[in-house]
Amino acid sequence: MRLLLTLLILGFAAGTAHAQQAGDTLSVPCPPPALLRQCVDFDATRALDPKAGPQTFIWNLGDGTVLRGLKVSYCYKELKNYLVTLDVQNSRTKVIRRAEKTYAVALADQDILDFSQSAMQVHVGDAVVFEAPAAVLPTCENVQLIWDFRDGLQARGRKVSHRFRKPGTFAVRLSLRAYGPGTCPNSHCVSREITVVP
Repeated sequence: MRLLLTLLILGFAAGTAHAQQAGDTLSVPCPPPALLRQCVDFDATRALDPKAGPQTFIWNLGDGTVLRGLKVSYCYKELKNYLVTLDVQNSRTKVIRRAEKTYAVALADQDILDFSQSAMQVHVGDAVVFEAPAAVLPTCENVQLIWDFRDGLQARGRKVSHRFRKPGTFAVRLSLRAYGPGTCPNSHCVSREITVVP
């Protein structure tokens, strides 16, 4: 039996904008951080074979979880890579065809662009701490974190502190820039607003 399988990964890869050239953190829009992909939908509807009789679809999700059904949904607890296998059991004979289909779910290979800040609103001159402990581009080399505070000043590092010198709303950007060799030449960025009051 030829098995056709549909997989839908739910959620969003951390929303990233790719700069026009390496290190460009100014001219391109940077979306807000987005949820990581952790949930998947599997659908074996296209695999139904009326000639084979009633069947049970058994999904081994790679983390010890087993679900049964033509369509299943599951949210992983850890960002790892998983190998999902589908066993198909003939409901009359109870014969199971093992690993009728396999599918790799690569959650650990996601770009993670997210950061936190110590306050959403501050007064002029107050220190704000920005942190990005989990930010990563797993397929890139020599990645640096660059903060653009949108007030003319920038900083580098996983944890930085900044004092805004005037009131306003600033869409602070975190860019991850890879320096190769030869991989990921673009910047990847996300932004989040902070309000500075007098």
